[in-house]
Amino acid sequence: MNSEFDLIVIGGGSSGMMAAGRAAENGARVLLLEKNENLGVKLLITGKGRCNITNNELNKNNLVDFYGKKGRFLFSAFNNFDIKDVINFFAKRGVATKTERGARVFPVSDKSRDLLDVLINYLRENKVKIKTNAEVKVIKFNNSEISSVVLKNGDEYSAKNYLVTTGGKSYPLSGSAGDGYKWLAKMGHIIIEPKPALCSIIIKEPWIKELEGLSLKNVQINIFQTNSHVKTGKKVDSRFGEALFTGNGMSGPIILDMSKNIGELLASGQVYLEIDFKPKLDFKTLDKRLQKDFLESKNKQFKNSLDQLLPKKIIPIFIKLSKINSAKKIHAITKEERKIILHLLKNFKLNISQVSGFERAIVTAGGVDLKEVDSKTMKSKIINNLYLAGEILDIDAPTGGYNLQSCWSTGFTVGENFKTK
Repeated sequence: MNSEFDLIVIGGGSSGMMAAGRAAENGARVLLLEKNENLGVKLLITGKGRCNITNNELNKNNLVDFYGKKGRFLFSAFNNFDIKDVINFFAKRGVATKTERGARVFPVSDKSRDLLDVLINYLRENKVKIKTNAEVKVIKFNNSEISSVVLKNGDEYSAKNYLVTTGGKSYPLSGSAGDGYKWLAKMGHIIIEPKPALCSIIIKEPWIKELEGLSLKNVQINIFQTNSHVKTGKKVDSRFGEALFTGNGMSGPIILDMSKNIGELLASGQVYLEIDFKPKLDFKTLDKRLQKDFLESKNKQFKNSLDQLLPKKIIPIFIKLSKINSAKKIHAITKEERKIILHLLKNFKLNISQVSGFERAIVTAGGVDLKEVDSKTMKSKIINNLYLAGEILDIDAPTGGYNLQSCWSTGFTVGENFKTK
């Protein structure tokens, strides 16, 4: 058994690498254990390989609001290592960034590999001992203190302090299998039930597969719930922006941001969504627009008159749902049929079957109860020599770089505890 370390970090993801590097930079002797063959597996696939590293929301009060009611827990971590610090950290090491729509920050190269290379070099420069293919099987503890960790191969290591940053349960193929929850529950930590968040949804309509790959821009999607008390459908959520049709449902920024709420709603009733393809136009204004378009296209067939209103791929479905003869001439469209068209443009309904599971979720909602973690240090209030950081904590946010920012900030905060006095 080796006890030469000040800190053992379990989990070589974003927060783990940042914590290990910063602690070592501050003079600590650090061992980083990663169960995969390589570090940063999930980081590499973030943002489809582009990696949205943070969000350029510089007002901290506004920033914490994106994390909901629990956001204030992150104030100290953001004061230690904020958005500017993240951008500067990578810029000083050769990775320039750019800010895109929604204040999302990406590397100029659009390559997450560049970010991972920086972090690995950061670890090496500060002499962090890295062990990959090092799956922890047991964390030994007694009297509110961890004594050692035992690997699957039987190797055992001890240190003065330990950091568990093994992530949640999303993308299990990246190594996030929920191991950390089991260890921490045994130590006495309360684990808020982990649920998939930022994930796609599955739609009941069988024709949905015909729309696979279709991207929608500048649409409004409204979520409704019906149950034994609400028959007509109560509007419970609404977002404006972009969405994408998948082979069995929908994804994209709007859907991802509402998926956590949708999952909770499905547990207590039926849920459906309505797409408003023309959210900037009310029914009356859109009707005038439609009449004007129809007047200009009066001799066209119905199926050839919708190109200015809808993406081409969805038009056949739209016509089928309208039950209007596709070959009907526009000048023959009745007032009642025009109302049907208006309704479909403003309230295109899809029934939601379920949210996709952890295998497709970007992040995990739930985790270690924040009441049991010191927000200033990320130290456990249950185990004396234990720290916690990253996605294992019960805090999550919408898409846009916020979840990675909390990983960087909480990881860095752990490393700050090892400053030599």
